[in-house]
Amino acid sequence: MKLLYVEDEADIRKYAMSYFNRLFTKTYEASNALDAFEIFKKQKPEIIVTDIKMSKSSGLEFIKKVRQIDNKCQIIVLSAFLDTKYLLDAISLNLVKYLTKPIKHDELYLALCDCVKNIINQSQKLIYFSKNSYFDCINKNLFFEQKEVKLTPKELSFLELLIDNKNRTINYHEIENHIWYDSVMSENALRILVKKLRKKLPNNTLENVARTGYKINLYK
Repeated sequence: MKLLYVEDEADIRKYAMSYFNRLFTKTYEASNALDAFEIFKKQKPEIIVTDIKMSKSSGLEFIKKVRQIDNKCQIIVLSAFLDTKYLLDAISLNLVKYLTKPIKHDELYLALCDCVKNIINQSQKLIYFSKNSYFDCINKNLFFEQKEVKLTPKELSFLELLIDNKNRTINYHEIENHIWYDSVMSENALRILVKKLRKKLPNNTLENVARTGYKINLYK
């Protein structure tokens, strides 16, 4: 996992980075929010630990920009401020923790552990078809490059059937019983369903097995 630390005071940043480097194999640092956002876009860290009040742009503005393109990133705020305005703004940004300075080691460590647990849980409920395309099994949403792709009820049902049986081919009889359980499946209806779903998935995700049925190819 990759971590980005944002702090404008050099001495504090140096001390904190020596700590983060013992916990994470890939760490990045920034002294201001503008540089931090450029690092975020390029390196895509899973965890961000940031101060709020910094030069050039505030930590909250940085987080808002991150949230515009990534809702999954785990974010911890470290701040000397208990101002109600800061707290209210922070609540809407889906933070893991809002810790006040001086930071206690145990509190920070537990917050980082929560970040890691959340990332692991996310990975278990997300099924990837490519690096930028995945299906959220809990909320039943399909995403491509952070944007939701709308599915019809039949497309959703078909996709879930394929995912639930990802290690084998689903035959035509199973597809008919699962999706057209209250009617008869025609070849044309299945062909149209497959054609529309393929347009919403990366190339070669949905594979036709001749005279048998369909299987799904996942990203490895």
